[in-house]
Amino acid sequence: MNEDEFEKDGVEKEPSEDEESFAELFESYSAGMNENINVGDSIRGRIISIGSTNVFVDTGTKVDGVVERSELLDENGELPFDVGDELDLYVVAADESEIRLSKAISGIGGLNMLRDAWQQRIPVEGKVVASIKGGFHVEVVKRRAFCPISQMDVIYVEDPATYVGQTLTFIIKRFEENGRNIVVSRREILQKELDASRKAFMAEMTEDAVYAGKVVRLVPFGAFVSLAPGVEGLVHISELSWSRLDTPEQVVKVGDQLQVKVLGIKAGEKPGSQKISLSVKQAMGDPWADVLQHVQVGQKRMGKVTRCANFGAFVELSPGIEGLVHISEMSYTRRVMRPEEVVAPGDEIMVMVKEVDPDRKRISLSIKDAEGDPWADVEEKFKPGKTVKGQVEKKEGFGIFVNLAPGITGLLPKSKIAASEKASEIESAKPGAIINVTIDQINVAERKISLGTGDVADDQSWQDYSGGGSDSLGSLGDQLKKALSQKKNGG
Repeated sequence: MNEDEFEKDGVEKEPSEDEESFAELFESYSAGMNENINVGDSIRGRIISIGSTNVFVDTGTKVDGVVERSELLDENGELPFDVGDELDLYVVAADESEIRLSKAISGIGGLNMLRDAWQQRIPVEGKVVASIKGGFHVEVVKRRAFCPISQMDVIYVEDPATYVGQTLTFIIKRFEENGRNIVVSRREILQKELDASRKAFMAEMTEDAVYAGKVVRLVPFGAFVSLAPGVEGLVHISELSWSRLDTPEQVVKVGDQLQVKVLGIKAGEKPGSQKISLSVKQAMGDPWADVLQHVQVGQKRMGKVTRCANFGAFVELSPGIEGLVHISEMSYTRRVMRPEEVVAPGDEIMVMVKEVDPDRKRISLSIKDAEGDPWADVEEKFKPGKTVKGQVEKKEGFGIFVNLAPGITGLLPKSKIAASEKASEIESAKPGAIINVTIDQINVAERKISLGTGDVADDQSWQDYSGGGSDSLGSLGDQLKKALSQKKNGG
């Protein structure tokens, strides 16, 4: 403390307000500085000035950093930065008066520069000249270097030719024989960037959040989806769709862009790793939430049979929306004992919606109603007295069932067969044979049709013409009919 700092009477002089403010500012400025900057360090600095040849950057120390403007130009020769922007750079030289910064060592330089880059792990720019056995020939600062194929990228290199001609950034892994043996790696730089990106993304990721992702590979049990560089999650096959799937390929392929919901995040087997469970279907929302807007009673819909059970078949109307066709609703035309008699998993069929219960997530469907009731217009198609062809379905002790049309079967009673001139011919007909019959009576309510043989109807008409129902004439008629029948048959 000099004599000016004391009053004449020997008492210490108080500092002026200006002197105190300057001291505080200087102390604050100095406290925020990081003097421990060394060659090879990576720093993030803010641009404070842009000159014609250099760009000046705040390094966080008392000494500003300088980077050549030409290093920052884009492919069009333009500087894509402004004052205030932040840059990630490497320290390539530092002393008390200047800190030289660089994106990576490039251009023309000597062995000392490469040796420094190797020792200080400063990135260097290199041009991939050619693909050679086991890797690539890379030109670094006018020197020949070798990059193993495994060190070119963080992913498997399928087509080495795609890298040839590119100028990329590398780390020197080996510097031997005075620069005659230089081995470089790009993978290490990329992995470091991926780790930083992954760490930042994972710090903000939360369960139940929805993210955009890209399918990167498929496995039998699901699909791996990339959410960000270095961040992948698994969508289990059960979470790919509201529909039941046999394989992931049924709904997705590599390269597809998806919206996924995070179901869970837990620690992986490797230290620091994490397993992320994702869902595609839950990102879409529950399809049953608005089912009544899309599925109404009475609708006819195309659906896909997903599985069969003893009591019926399940049919998917849209992803996640399934209904049941009970076995009793499968056919009007025949009695179905097993659903597989009518449908099989994978079949596309038409069904009618009979009932929708969104609370219980149940829909009742019908195949037979979608096809239509064949008895609806039976009285128009088959009028009493009309002769038609029919197919013998089966024989019983009381008569023969004859199929007239799909779902329409009539009974030809045994008594009418016995009274027919064609009795032996009809009785010998096997199931599947075609015979002529007449429509006698129709009872739509009970779904019954009584059939005749045709010649019986003619006989009855003759009886009516001959006087109808007297016992004598009836008896005589019967005798004449019997005699004629015997004569016809050679009796």
